[in-house]
Amino acid sequence: MKRSSADIIEEYGPFPGVESVHGVTYDGRRIWFGSGDRLNGFDPDGEEAPRVIDVSADAGTAYDGAHLFQIAGEHIQKIDPESGSVVSTVPLPGGGAGLAWAEGFLWVGRYRGRKIQQIDPETGAVLRTIESNRFVTGVTWVEGELWHGTWQEDESELRRVDPATGEVLEALQMPRGTIVSGLESNGRDRFFCGGGSSGRVRAVRRPSRP
Repeated sequence: MKRSSADIIEEYGPFPGVESVHGVTYDGRRIWFGSGDRLNGFDPDGEEAPRVIDVSADAGTAYDGAHLFQIAGEHIQKIDPESGSVVSTVPLPGGGAGLAWAEGFLWVGRYRGRKIQQIDPETGAVLRTIESNRFVTGVTWVEGELWHGTWQEDESELRRVDPATGEVLEALQMPRGTIVSGLESNGRDRFFCGGGSSGRVRAVRRPSRP
């Protein structure tokens, strides 16, 4: 396994009225994050006006190119980002922490379950399980790579794992006390990480490939 220190290249926040950042996603324009009682959207370049959607948002967040998905307790809400309305819900028994969209499926990080599960977005059926040896927070896919956040006590990592076996291939160690509560990629060269009770979102450089 390759291990290195995470390169934090930018911080966003704190944000008005936000005490904690949970799930994080990116729609190509705005970074969206859950903060308990609402979804918050902001443009990292400062060109788009911020957005707020009043829905329960206490864990993972994802985007499929048209809709936002937000974990709320033991359900996943499918949300129209323009109107802010919840168009459907999917059961998620036991709840989850991280949430990602990839290849037509939802991927759920089960925090204390120490696993990542591929979920049918229509029925909530579990299609596949990848085991981890750490608590799993955020989950993201980028260019065929599966990454997830970890958070135990005051230590966090971003881990790239083999999607077939769960083997850890690479780890980016966050500074001690800098937690990862949600994770998303911009599809290229950086990750957006929820900062939990810091009320911040941090951008971390994705390692370059040969």
